[in-house]
Amino acid sequence: MMFASREDAGRRLGLRLKADGLQADLVLGLPRGGVVVAAEVACALRLPLDVLIVRKIGHPWQREFAVGALAEGGVVVLDEAVLRRDPVLRAEFEEIVEEEKERLRDYQARFHIHGALELAAKSVLLVDDGLATGATTEAAVLSAKKQGARRVIVAVPVGSPPAVERIQRVADEVIALCMDPGFDAVGRYYEVFSQTTDEEVLKLLERE
Repeated sequence: MMFASREDAGRRLGLRLKADGLQADLVLGLPRGGVVVAAEVACALRLPLDVLIVRKIGHPWQREFAVGALAEGGVVVLDEAVLRRDPVLRAEFEEIVEEEKERLRDYQARFHIHGALELAAKSVLLVDDGLATGATTEAAVLSAKKQGARRVIVAVPVGSPPAVERIQRVADEVIALCMDPGFDAVGRYYEVFSQTTDEEVLKLLERE
């Protein structure tokens, strides 16, 4: 399955969720690219749109390689198997976690233009542009639950089977339009997969 863009993926995901009769109180996109998909889903379901801030935690020596994630509310998800192998790595890793916590606070101030999230007793739909490892989405699910969400549903256009299984262990429901056993990268399923800017995210949130 291929998507022309994140907007196309969001429209198709929204149609599927609407046809399934999915019920939720609000849609939360994961910045940045996930917000573009979430905006189309929110439009299709006629639900309010907001963001739940997550940050990937990169390996100290190869920052693109994720070894964990953190989300607002003080949630930290770590790959302990990687960290146990090297005590020196753990010390450097803790510095990166502190850096990412600061960036997360900056994003909260920038993106929560409607005020702090109020998730207590709500059914929330978390949307991203895809599930690769599932680390950031797991952190987002745990964050929503920590903030009192009654039910947490995750919906994505595409995901790797291991990542979907990982999220099924923590979320109440997981919907993926495509699960490819040969999955290697989210961007491979999009004809256009350019980086989403902060300004684009803010424009989508300001439409609410």
